[in-house]
Amino acid sequence: MKQLLFIVVLLLAGTGNAVAQTSDSTFYTYDSLKTANGEAIFHAICQGCHMPDAKGATGAGTYPALANNPKLASPQYMAAVILFGRHDMPSFAERPADRKNFFRDTMLTDEQIAEVINYVRTHFGNHYTNNITAADVAAMHPQSVATKP
Repeated sequence: MKQLLFIVVLLLAGTGNAVAQTSDSTFYTYDSLKTANGEAIFHAICQGCHMPDAKGATGAGTYPALANNPKLASPQYMAAVILFGRHDMPSFAERPADRKNFFRDTMLTDEQIAEVINYVRTHFGNHYTNNITAADVAAMHPQSVATKP
């Protein structure tokens, strides 16, 4: 009986944690993400690791805070992390159909990458005013860099 009670308590504790990790009740699908803006992308993808308040988390992994983060002064830094991944963060860049990728259905366009960067850099205690554009992001792709003289 004690074991059953212990299991029930663990299950209830886990349920409370799962509910606490999202402040957005919108349900996102792959189709709705195809047209999502920066704020929606943050809530659908980024907050899953970086938390709804963007203060990051430590647990099964370490997810750095995006809130009040001086590294975000450079929008190109954020674009590079999103395009190429960093540490355990995967790349969210569009990939050719023949390339395998765990997040294959969650790839972001250059416009969406720029929008989520501009959103994070102007929220969560960040007050950076220089925006990045989709063209800036596109120029950072490896094929774009390789073709420059």
